Amino acid sequence: MEIQSIKNRFGIIGNSPALNFALQVAAQVAGTDLTVLINGESGVGKEAFSMIIHALSARKHNSFIAVNCGAIPEGTIDSELFGHEKGSFTGAVDSRKGYFETVNGGTIFLDEIGEMPLGTQARLLRVLEAGEFIRVGSSKVQKTDVRVIAATNKDLLELTEKGKFREDLYYRLSTVPIRVPALRDRKEDIPLLFRKFAVDFAERYKTAPVQLDEDAKNLLINYSWPGNVRELKNIAEQISVLSEDKHVTAPGLRRFLPETTGGTRLPMVMPSNGATSNGSPEFANEREILYKLFFDMKKDVTELKKMFLEIIQNPAMAQTQHAAFLNELKELKPAEMFQPPAIAAAQPMVIHNNTNGHEDIHHHEEVEESLNIMDKEKELIEKALKKHKGKRKDAASDLGISKRTLYRKLKEYDINE
Repeated sequence: MEIQSIKNRFGIIGNSPALNFALQVAAQVAGTDLTVLINGESGVGKEAFSMIIHALSARKHNSFIAVNCGAIPEGTIDSELFGHEKGSFTGAVDSRKGYFETVNGGTIFLDEIGEMPLGTQARLLRVLEAGEFIRVGSSKVQKTDVRVIAATNKDLLELTEKGKFREDLYYRLSTVPIRVPALRDRKEDIPLLFRKFAVDFAERYKTAPVQLDEDAKNLLINYSWPGNVRELKNIAEQISVLSEDKHVTAPGLRRFLPETTGGTRLPMVMPSNGATSNGSPEFANEREILYKLFFDMKKDVTELKKMFLEIIQNPAMAQTQHAAFLNELKELKPAEMFQPPAIAAAQPMVIHNNTNGHEDIHHHEEVEESLNIMDKEKELIEKALKKHKGKRKDAASDLGISKRTLYRKLKEYDINE
C-alpha cells in the first residue's frame, strides 16, 4: 500500500522523510508475524503505528488490545497478561483468562515495555519463543498465537546494561525496530498539524478556526515541543478556546507556550527518572547541595589567594606585630603560598611569642578539619536561613531543594531558626 493512502486512511499528518520511512517499514512488516519494537518519545503516536500494523496484517479481523505495562501494578501484571487460577493469591475468588489467552489469533500492543518487571519479562520471552504460557497458580502449559508489538520511550539497550531489562528479550523484541521521529525533528510538519487540530477544534466548539501570522508560525516551528504531537494538540485546543482574536500573532501565541522554555529547551539538572524538584529523589537534592558547597569552597580559595597577594604587595596594610610573619610569607614558594585550604587546614601555622617580644613561627601542629558531609550540609543550610532572614521558601530555593526536604533537614540537624 502506498504511503499516502496509509496517511489518508489513518489520519496521519506530515511529509517529513523520517515519518515516511517509519510508515514504510510499518507497511512492509505488517504482512508478517514478526515482532516489532516501536521506539519514540512520549506523545509521538507510537500506538497509532501499532494499529496500522494490525490493520494491514492478516490478523486484522481478530482482536487487538493495547496494554500499558507502566500502568499495571507489579503484583498483578502477570495475572493481567497470563491469567490466574482460583485461589492462586489473595482475592483470586475465581479463575481468570489473561490477555494472551483472550487475544489468541490477534495482536497485543505492549506499551512502555521498559517498565515491565523482570519476572514478567521471562514469561513474555517464553511466549515469544515457544508460544507458551502458564497461568498464575497453575502448572498447565497453554498455547497461544498472538503477535506482539512493543513500544518504549526509553533506551532498552541501556537498561539491559544496568540489569533492568533482559538482554535476550531485547533482541527478541527488536526483530524489526521502528523509530517514530520526535516533533522537533519534523519541523516542516508542525504548521500542517496545527492547522488540522485548529480546524477540528473549531468544528467541535463551533467557532472560526484560528490562524497564525508568519511570526507566530516561526515561533511554533522553533519551539522544542518536549511533549511532541500530544503537546501541540493541547496548545491548539487552548488557543481555539481561549484566544479572543482568531488571527494569532507571536506575542499572542507566546502566552500559551510554557514560560520556562521560551521556545527552547534549556539544560537543567534532572534526576535519571525524570522527577521534578518538588518530587525528586533525596539523593538528587543532596548532590545539588554538594555542588553548591564545592562552588563556595572554590570561591573561598580564590578570595584567600587574593588576600595573600594584597598583603604581600602592600605590607603597610599589615599591623606592626605581623612584620615577622610577612617576611617569612614573602619567602614562601608560589606552590606553598597558594596551597589549597583543604591541605593548609591539616597543617595550620601556630604563632608563638619569642623572648624578644616578636612573633615567630617555629612549630607546626596537625589539627584535622572536619570533612563530614553532614556538618558541611548543616552549615550551608544555616547560612542560607541567615541570608534570607529565616524565610524557608527562599532558603530552599537558594539551596536548590524543595521546602519539604528543607523541613526534614531542619528537624534532622535540630536547627533552630
